[in-house]
Amino acid sequence: MEIFLRNDSDHPIRIDLNTIQLEVHFRNGQHQDIDSLRPSDAAYLIAHPQGPSGPKNQRIPHVSLPGGDKKSAKIEDILQPLALDADVVPPMATIHGFLYFDLSRDMSLAGASVLYVPDAVVIPGNKPLMFFEVPLAKTPQD
Repeated sequence: MEIFLRNDSDHPIRIDLNTIQLEVHFRNGQHQDIDSLRPSDAAYLIAHPQGPSGPKNQRIPHVSLPGGDKKSAKIEDILQPLALDADVVPPMATIHGFLYFDLSRDMSLAGASVLYVPDAVVIPGNKPLMFFEVPLAKTPQD
């Protein structure tokens, strides 16, 4: 998901990128909070959508850990420079980048989601700002 964070104030704002979530709302009224992924984790899920493959030689036990393989590394090389990695939005400025979420290949969930940015503070002084929720559903004029 491409994210733009804009600061129209005269003071820098720090965003805790580790707490940003995608809140998916289901038709039955339930919801699920999904944490953002590191580019390396997103790359692994893209490279291996069905999970790790089994061992080629059944006699030798094989433990496959996420990351470290050439296919994942190649995708991570693409995703990493695009990722939102700046956590301070300068005064009167905009930062942007991508955040990655695992929707289990069901992109229709994105339209029923809200981007939740809970931890933003004005610096200096670390004065907390109100949290931000950005609905991703299309509006009737879209």
